[in-house]
Amino acid sequence: MNDREFRDQLNEIMVKQIESSKELLNILEEQHEYIVKNDAFNMDACVEKIQKCNQKIANIELKRRELTNDILQEKTFGKLIEEMDDKELEDNLRKTRKVLEEVRLQKDTNELLIKQGLAFTNKMLVLLNPDRQAKTYNAYGKVGR
Repeated sequence: MNDREFRDQLNEIMVKQIESSKELLNILEEQHEYIVKNDAFNMDACVEKIQKCNQKIANIELKRRELTNDILQEKTFGKLIEEMDDKELEDNLRKTRKVLEEVRLQKDTNELLIKQGLAFTNKMLVLLNPDRQAKTYNAYGKVGR
């Protein structure tokens, strides 16, 4: 494979990676809407979509690694792109990193909202269904539970 074919294949893989990452971002944003609306059934449906999209991204990543495996023995992918001095590849690398950062931020936001919702639900359950055990005092005069 010559240098131009390698660059074209790498560029094509990176474009697919960007598109798939944007698709994942859209699914995470959809999940965010359902989290805010407390729509548990649609939130659950998003999980399957996220898993399929993650599998698609993983397959693209495997193709990229197969293509660059021989070259990346002692350097990073970013360093390889930098050394190739191809503006289109550099631009796609920046786009990829930007989209992946957006995906990470949206994922973290969704996780935080879900954890807050669970904590609130647990506190409400404790208030609605208090501990029915007899309270006893310990050696320090505090109520034991």
